[in-house]
Amino acid sequence: MEEKTRYSEEELKEFEVLITNKLEDARGELNYIREALHKRNDPGTDVTAGSSKPMEDGADTSEKESMSQLAARLQKFSTQLENALIRIKNGTYGVCIDTGKLIPKERLRAVPHTQQTIEAKLMRQR
Repeated sequence: MEEKTRYSEEELKEFEVLITNKLEDARGELNYIREALHKRNDPGTDVTAGSSKPMEDGADTSEKESMSQLAARLQKFSTQLENALIRIKNGTYGVCIDTGKLIPKERLRAVPHTQQTIEAKLMRQR
């Protein structure tokens, strides 16, 4: 029996729905974090000059940094998901960029933006 080299249109549609849902979730979370960061940067009228404490400033800065890092990761994840949707459209989705073999469905369901089989990824990390 010949080894499959591409996923069918029906299978690609399943992945497209999965990726679109994940992308919507990531964008929603990213917008929430951006709004929260924006509000933190806007002191508004409830903060009076000279009333902030150094310990609170440090904690606030640390939290802003953590939120900024999370926003950057979500932005990267969103871009990867968008690129996966492009690969679905051009027919290259699910094909390992290193081996040319089909990436197992289980892996694509877990990591829908991946471009490598687990074996190829492990070989690249060595």
